[in-house]
Amino acid sequence: MLVHGVSWNDYVVAREALEHSGLRMAFCDGELELMSPLRPHEEWKTNIARLVELWALERDVPLYGYGSTTFKNALRKRGVEADECYCVGAQMGEWPQIVVEVVHTHPFEIDRRKLYEALGAPELWIFEQGAFSIWHHHGGAYCRVDRSTLLPELDFMRLAQLAVRVDQPEALKEWREVIRTR
Repeated sequence: MLVHGVSWNDYVVAREALEHSGLRMAFCDGELELMSPLRPHEEWKTNIARLVELWALERDVPLYGYGSTTFKNALRKRGVEADECYCVGAQMGEWPQIVVEVVHTHPFEIDRRKLYEALGAPELWIFEQGAFSIWHHHGGAYCRVDRSTLLPELDFMRLAQLAVRVDQPEALKEWREVIRTR
């Protein structure tokens, strides 16, 4: 659901009041998007997180995960909970380095690139229709790139195939074998 004409203060009050409700919110330029994730969405985002984290562990990449932390910027009037977010090499300061967003049923009402551009996340990974699009923040805007600049060896095509697998343990085992044989 998308609500127009919402003030920053109303967003902050609603976010705080509904913090533990499971309701996801995104706020940008007076528009408030409300979403209650369905089971397949949660399965895919969890699979992606587990696979990325296994890859980092096996490759000895220092990856810090922050799940669906709420990020807000009052000056830019932006707020959102990422599906997953990470930092590489160091713990998070103000913002994550990598944001993962999963689109399951229909595209977001609020453009995630516009939202995260203002928050300054260096990379945005959008998983939609069984594939990843990778966006790198450059010169104040996102540009689509072929691979992650922070995790350039990560195989997004294989990751996407495994992310939608129903048998999660088997997907993890298969991914581990792929990582170990490269």
